[in-house]
Amino acid sequence: MAVYFYGCITIDGYLATKEHHLDWLYDTGSPEETSCDEFYSHMDVTLMGRRTFREIEKAENPATVYPTTENYVFTHRALSCPGFTAVNEDPVKFVKSLGKNRNIWVVGGNTILAPLLDQDMVDHLIIQVAPVLLGGGIPLFTQGEITRRFHLEAVKQYGQFAELVYCRMGCTSSFYLA
Repeated sequence: MAVYFYGCITIDGYLATKEHHLDWLYDTGSPEETSCDEFYSHMDVTLMGRRTFREIEKAENPATVYPTTENYVFTHRALSCPGFTAVNEDPVKFVKSLGKNRNIWVVGGNTILAPLLDQDMVDHLIIQVAPVLLGGGIPLFTQGEITRRFHLEAVKQYGQFAELVYCRMGCTSSFYLA
């Protein structure tokens, strides 16, 4: 099992505005300008929070957004969208229950990422940085005060996005670098 975070932040480290909006991202570029499709083709499972899922619900047909993976949304509410399963469980326990030999993508949600980082369960961080300063918002990293070391594997450029590819110390390199 390998756990990946793949996502975009602002230069000052935010995933979204204080109101959880992503206009800054949409105004900067599109997924087609990045490595998203190639990355997704190697994933078996996606994990996201309710607020991230709300962005997916805005799509014309949300079921087509992640059609080849098992998709789990951490929420206390039921979902009525085909292709997505609600999970009301601790992210660490849930990820451990998914079994081995699976690539797991934490799509969004620092409330999912933080406990996985706290338990040293995140193997790869693929962070795209957009040339935007928000000055405040929802930060990517909110884990506890524990030092975690990652090794810089690659730096790439996709249009206006800089992509930093990190691997957890002691972890093998990712398919992503092939």
